[in-house]
Amino acid sequence: MTYIRHTESEIQSLKEDITALKREKDAIILAHNYQRPEIYDIADKIGDSLELSLAARDARAECIIFCGVDFMAETAKILSPDARVYLPAEDTQCPMAHMVSESDIFSLKEQYPDADVVSYVNTSASTKALSDICCTSANAIEIVRSCASDQVIFLPDQNLASYVQRFSDKLIIPGRGNCYVHDRITPIMVDNMRAFHWNAPFIAHPECRPEVIDIADAVCSTSGMIAYCQDHPAETFIIGTENGMIERLKREIPEKRFYAVGGICTPMKQTTLDAVKDSLLSGAGEVTLEKSLIYTARGALERMLQISGRKKNIPCRQMKKSGPGIIIRK
Repeated sequence: MTYIRHTESEIQSLKEDITALKREKDAIILAHNYQRPEIYDIADKIGDSLELSLAARDARAECIIFCGVDFMAETAKILSPDARVYLPAEDTQCPMAHMVSESDIFSLKEQYPDADVVSYVNTSASTKALSDICCTSANAIEIVRSCASDQVIFLPDQNLASYVQRFSDKLIIPGRGNCYVHDRITPIMVDNMRAFHWNAPFIAHPECRPEVIDIADAVCSTSGMIAYCQDHPAETFIIGTENGMIERLKREIPEKRFYAVGGICTPMKQTTLDAVKDSLLSGAGEVTLEKSLIYTARGALERMLQISGRKKNIPCRQMKKSGPGIIIRK
């Protein structure tokens, strides 16, 4: 990706062009919380994976421009197959989404034939097609509780699996994947930030390592973080997720202060105003999936949305020690 630096007037002109093109093309723009701040300004919906899945499912536009990473645009296409879905930027592959293969799933099912397969939405369409149900970081605990089996194969994020195990008596068999941004957050990083902001609550994302979850004041998805910080009386917060979330929090709660201990998700930062405009003009980056794959993958997503799709707010959670059933796969 070539990032073009623009003047303020050029940025404003790009935003106006995009707004006009949205009307002309009957398009909506969905943007993840980790996007660049200027992308927020042109988005029709900003949110976490669950919120954007709902927005994609309920979209009535002819075109969906997805400002996020590859699996998110695939999910939009699966849930809104009649719409034309575009991923404007190149190099938007989520590393974790490709840390599980079909052979991994078949192997685990051979070992645990009675287990339900829960796949994180941060997976490819082919993984979803082999899953019983999907989940997001916001609803993972609720989804695992809904499974009929006492054994759950949870793919691919081993950190999220460990977090869910704290709230479940089921045997959770995790994958070997992780989000590199959250996996790099350490207790030392949190302690160093607390040394400067000793009275600030530390909010961790569920994709963080168990030892980071252990020292968190609360754990929630990115949109859950917004609700938590709005309701909490503290004026300063330490945020354990991708750094872009700080910009979103500042916009939503400008009277409070936020400090990040996360890092940068490079694929999330590839989307630019230029790329969005080009996609609207030329149709660049259209997402295509085989109809059979859409049909088989949609079942797991629809089952997830039937369980938690109507809930407005999923709360942050306080921590307790891991349950006895956790399996550490190395």
